[in-house]
Amino acid sequence: MSNVVLYTKAYCPFCQRALSLLNSKGVEYTNIDIGVQPELRDEMIAKAGGASTVPQIFINDEHIGGCDDMMAIEAQGKLDAKLNA
Repeated sequence: MSNVVLYTKAYCPFCQRALSLLNSKGVEYTNIDIGVQPELRDEMIAKAGGASTVPQIFINDEHIGGCDDMMAIEAQGKLDAKLNA
């Protein structure tokens, strides 16, 4: 199984949608809530190439992007392959 890391905030509907998709697939992931740990926001921005919105999603250290980006990969039928790499 892949190493999946998300940077989120609890009150973010896009974050909840991304987490819901991963949960529905039974994916184990690390959720870093930058609302609770704001000191990790700069780390997220650096890893995401300057992106500062949440969620920011990484699979095996590859920056996937945000919720819409992950949903687009899912719609293309390519997400499962990334998650099982």
